[in-house]
Amino acid sequence: MKIAAFPKCYLDDISHRRTMTVFEWIEMSRMLEAEGLEMYEGFFTSLEDGYIDSVGEAIAATGCAMPMLCCSPDFTNVDPDARKRAIDHEAEMIRVTRRLGGPGAACRVLSGQRYPEVPREQGVEWVVNAIEILLPVAREYGVVLAMENHYKDGHWHWPEFAQKMDVFLEIVNAIQERSCFGVQYDPSNAIVAGDDPIELLERVKDRVVTMHASDRYLEPGATLEDLRQSDGTIGYFDKLKHGVTGKGLNDYDRIFSILAAQHYRGWVSIEDGMNGMDEMKESIDFLKRMREKYFRKS
Repeated sequence: MKIAAFPKCYLDDISHRRTMTVFEWIEMSRMLEAEGLEMYEGFFTSLEDGYIDSVGEAIAATGCAMPMLCCSPDFTNVDPDARKRAIDHEAEMIRVTRRLGGPGAACRVLSGQRYPEVPREQGVEWVVNAIEILLPVAREYGVVLAMENHYKDGHWHWPEFAQKMDVFLEIVNAIQERSCFGVQYDPSNAIVAGDDPIELLERVKDRVVTMHASDRYLEPGATLEDLRQSDGTIGYFDKLKHGVTGKGLNDYDRIFSILAAQHYRGWVSIEDGMNGMDEMKESIDFLKRMREKYFRKS
């Protein structure tokens, strides 16, 4: 098990407001003493080789690897041209992933938005078809496509089409490929979806290739039932907070014992820092303790 960091706290600053550069984040990350720095497609101001190489050089200068590039393709758009553009863009991100992370790096893949006008059967068909088109590209570059049980990209209007466990599993199980396709497991997103994160892990444990170790906690007096929306999921709003990994709703002892029994060798990335870098460091240190506890003999 290897430990990486993803700057959830600076996501909008780097990718949307542009008040921070990816290079500034990379330099700040030194204090975390992580082993990898996960990237997001919105961090980059160019996809030219020279620029991407400069990002890779900055990461390497900290002593870190780039284990995963988080991408948010929208394969469920009703417009076929939009779906094709999403596939083409994800293919480009696979190339960028290889350039930044080398062989074996992961490129995240999502399903797309849960558009009200798209029936489940049609959406599943479009997503599976898109992934099948991308598998040869991933194979060519030696990159692993990692499908995440996600909630919602920050720039999307609708939540993830495959947010709920049953839809997510239907898509994952339809992809037979194992060498360049797997699961990006996020236990907190399962909680947000109203699903049991342990049950989901048990269902995909032999296909997990990367993991986000985020955590959530409820404000005093709030319950999960308070957060349920009319569609049966749990939404992101002010009573459900990001917090230090290991101090929230997830049972990380159960999670890591399951992964250790599978002889998991992949990356685990914190998705934290909403209250600053000190909390990110605390989350990294928690993961190091968990690694010592469950993976010392691995």
